[in-house]
Amino acid sequence: MSAPKFRLEVVTPEGVVFSKDVVSFKAPGSEGQFGVLANHAPFMTSLEIGPIELFDGSESYYLATTGGFTEVLPHKTIILAETAETKGEIDIERARTSLERAQKRLEAKSPDLDVERAQLSLHRALNRLRVVGVK
Repeated sequence: MSAPKFRLEVVTPEGVVFSKDVVSFKAPGSEGQFGVLANHAPFMTSLEIGPIELFDGSESYYLATTGGFTEVLPHKTIILAETAETKGEIDIERARTSLERAQKRLEAKSPDLDVERAQLSLHRALNRLRVVGVK
């Protein structure tokens, strides 16, 4: 007997990134990582920067997201993400360059540095590299 599935849609301002029946997914919620299976109790939460792991019963998929919102319903879940990139869409060199640039800015501690912006850039780059399996 196979595990029950539910429809998961991941939508960004550019359009639908993922729409498929899945067994489960894990996502970076504002209160920590959470997971959802079919027939989950309804809830809404905001998302943080981090990977979303989707499992369709035979294969796992990963998306790098930079935040958004999730609405979980018993038979369908919608993730409204600011951005969501698949492994194949991530430019590894660009992510490495962004990581190095953010690290240098944070280490320099310039008085005019926007620390929050540099930290967000660092987290986005680390997330992209994590999703493609680069450390």
